[in-house]
Amino acid sequence: MASVHDSLYFNPMMTNGVVHANVFGIKDWVTPYKIAVLVLLDEMTVSKCISLLEKRRLNKLILPLLQGPDMTLVQLLKTVEDCCPQLAYAVHLRLHLMADGELKDMESFFDVLPSPFNETESEAHKSSVVGLFMRHMVLAYNKLSFSQVYKLYKALQQYYKSYERKAPLVSDATTDADMEQLAPDGLGRKVEKQDLDLPPSEDDVASTEPLSQKQAEYFLAQQAYFLKNDENKALKPAGLQKELNNMLKFNPDFAEAHYLSYLNSMRVQDVFVSTHSLLHYFDRLILSGSDSKSNGDEGYGRSLRYAALNLAALHCRFGHYQQAELALQEAIRIAQESSDHVCLQHCLSWLYLLQQMKGSDSTVLTEHSVKMAVHFSLPYLASLGIQSLVQQSAIRGKNAKKLINALKDTDILHWKHSMSELIDISIAQKTAIWRMYGKSTMALQQAQMLMNMNSLESVNLGVQQNNTEAFTVTLCHLAELHAEQGQFQAASEILKHLKERFPSNSQNAKLWMICEQKIQFDRALNDGKYHMAESLVSVISALCKTEGLYRKALVLKAQNQTSEAYRVLQGLLIYCEKTKCTEMTIRVMLAIAELYWRSSSHGIVLPLLLQTLALSREHHLQKLASETVLHLAFSQLMLGIPEQALNILHMAIEPILAHGAVMDKGRALLLVAKCQVVTSASVPADQRHQALVVAIQNLEEARSYFDKVDCRDRVRDIFYLQARLYHSLGKTLERNKCAMLFRQLNEELPSHGVPLLTRL
Repeated sequence: MASVHDSLYFNPMMTNGVVHANVFGIKDWVTPYKIAVLVLLDEMTVSKCISLLEKRRLNKLILPLLQGPDMTLVQLLKTVEDCCPQLAYAVHLRLHLMADGELKDMESFFDVLPSPFNETESEAHKSSVVGLFMRHMVLAYNKLSFSQVYKLYKALQQYYKSYERKAPLVSDATTDADMEQLAPDGLGRKVEKQDLDLPPSEDDVASTEPLSQKQAEYFLAQQAYFLKNDENKALKPAGLQKELNNMLKFNPDFAEAHYLSYLNSMRVQDVFVSTHSLLHYFDRLILSGSDSKSNGDEGYGRSLRYAALNLAALHCRFGHYQQAELALQEAIRIAQESSDHVCLQHCLSWLYLLQQMKGSDSTVLTEHSVKMAVHFSLPYLASLGIQSLVQQSAIRGKNAKKLINALKDTDILHWKHSMSELIDISIAQKTAIWRMYGKSTMALQQAQMLMNMNSLESVNLGVQQNNTEAFTVTLCHLAELHAEQGQFQAASEILKHLKERFPSNSQNAKLWMICEQKIQFDRALNDGKYHMAESLVSVISALCKTEGLYRKALVLKAQNQTSEAYRVLQGLLIYCEKTKCTEMTIRVMLAIAELYWRSSSHGIVLPLLLQTLALSREHHLQKLASETVLHLAFSQLMLGIPEQALNILHMAIEPILAHGAVMDKGRALLLVAKCQVVTSASVPADQRHQALVVAIQNLEEARSYFDKVDCRDRVRDIFYLQARLYHSLGKTLERNKCAMLFRQLNEELPSHGVPLLTRL
C-alpha cells in the first residue's frame, strides 16, 4: 500500500510551490555570460531576418537566460541555435571579433549598446524586462574601475577560449564558401549534443563565479519545484550539490541553500550531509533574524520547534526511532510553551506514524489526531489521519464496507478543498485495498482512474503531472495486474515508463525495483528456470527481507529441498505472526501445506488449511480464500473423496475465473478436470463418456491459461492427461497428437521429480 505521510515533511522554503530565497547583499554584476546575452539581445533587436516562429521561440527563451545561472558559451550557442541558427552564428561572430580584438572593442560595444533600446516602439524598451536587464548591466559596467574592466575583458577572452577548446576549429582546407554554407547550421564549428553533457571544467566561468540574487532565487525555486513535482528534471544529486556548495562558498549564511542541500541529500539517503544541512538551515535562519521579522516575537521559538520536528522526521526516514522520539519530545515541549496548535498537530501525526514504524498499535493516537485536526480546522492532517486509519484497519481485517465508505467521505473533503495530492493518495489506497481483497477488476478500475485524471495543481516549467509516490504505487499495481494475466509485454512497457519517470536514484525507485524483480521471479519459476529464480532471490531480499525469504522458500520447494524449505517457512511464519502481517502469514501457511503433500500427509494438512481459510475470510482476503479452497479440494481428492472436493470447488471457481490470476485459473480448471475424471469411474458408461469429454475441455482451457504465462511444465502434464483420456475414449488420432507434444516437451524440460497427482 501507499505510504500516506511523505507529505508531512515541513518545508519552510515552499509556499504553494514557490521558494522564498534571498541572497543577502549580492547584487547584479557583469560577467562574460551576461555580455554574451547582451550581444544576443542586441542582435535580436537589429536583425530583420528572424521569422515569426523563430521570434516566438526566442521570446520564450529570454527569461530563463536572464534569470538562470551562467552557462558556458557552448551551451548558450546550442540553445540559441535550436531556436534560430542565423542568430546563433551572428552572436558567435560578434563574440569572436570582441574576444580576438582589443579592450576598446568591448568598450565600444557598451557605448553603442543603449541606442537600439531608446526607441519606444521597440520590444526592449526601458520599462520591459529586457530593458531593465540592459540598464542594470550598463550601470554595473560604468561603476567598474579600469583594472576591473581589464579583468572582465580577460575573463571574456577566457570564456571564449573555453568554447574553442570544446568546439574544435573546422579544417583549414575548408573554403570561405564552405564556411558560409556551414555557418547557419554548424556555427562554423562542430557543436555536438555531447558537448552540453560535459562536466564544467575549471576554466568555465559559469561554475566558478557566484550567482546574483535573481539567479540564486530562480535556481533554488526551479530545483525545489522539480524535487517536489518531477525529480527526473532536477539536476543529478552530485551536480546539484556541487552548485549548492559553490553558492555556499560565496555566502555561507544562505539558509535556503542549506535547506535545498538537505532535500538533495535525502534523495541519496545520505544521513550525515542531510542532518548537517538541516541543522545549518535553522541555525542560519535564527541568526539572520528573518523568521523573527516575519513572525514577530514568536519567530525565534517557531524556528526552534520546527527544527526539532524536521529532525524527528529525518530520523524517522532513516529508521532511527529512538533519536526521532527524543526530537519529537523536544518539539512538543517547545510547541506547548508557545501554544502552537498547528505544530502540535504535526508532532502528533509523526508520533502515531513513529508508533506504526516500531510495530506498535497506534489506532488510539491516530483517532485522537484526526479529532484534534478537525477541531483546529486542519483538513490536510485530518485526511492523512483517516487514510492511515483505513490502512491499519484494512490490514487488521476490519469491515471492508466501512473502510470504502470512509475513503469515499475523505474524497469529498479532498475535492472540497482541492487537495490534489491527497486525491492521488486516496485512489492509490483504494487500488491497493481492492487488490488485497482479491478484486482485481476493481483495482484495475481505480488504477485507470488515476492514470486518466489531471492534477488540480498548476504545473509549470514543463514538469509531468502525478510524479508522486501514490502514482508510483498505482503503476506498480498496474504492472503486476497485467503480469498476472500473462500480458508481460504490457507490464514491461509500464515498468519502462516507471524507470524513465523515476530514475534509480529517486526516492520512489525502490517500489518499481521490487515490482520488476517479483514479476521476473514468477516468470522464471513458472518456466522452470530455477537457477534464474534463485539469482533473483538475493535482489528481492535486499529490497524486502520478508518477500525475499518467502521467494527463497518457493525456490527450495521447487528444487525438492523440502527440509530446508520447511525450516525457512517456519521461521518466516513466526516472524509474520509476531508482526501481524496476515497476508504473508496465509501465503506461508499455504506453502507449508504444499510441503506436507510431498510426504503424502494429506490428513495432517487439513487443520492447517481450515485455519488458513478462517483467517483469510476473517480479513476479507477473497483471493487467498479461493486459493485455500483449491488446496482443501486437492487434499480431499487425495484422501479419496472427489465428490466433496468437486462440491467445494464450485465455491472458489467463480471468483477465481472473475478476478484471479491466469496461473490460478489454470490450476483451478486442472483440478476440476482431475476431480471429474476420478468421479467418472463410479458412474454408468454413457455418463462416464460425457464426463471425460467435459474433463478434456477443461484441460484444454487450462492449457490456454498456462500458455499465457509460459508454464510449459504444467502444459506437459496436461498433454499427458489428455493423451490418457483420449486413449480411454478410443480417439487414436488425438491421443497420438497429445503424446507427441508431451514427448517433445519432456525432452526439452527436466523432470521435476514430483508425481503428477501429488501437486496442485
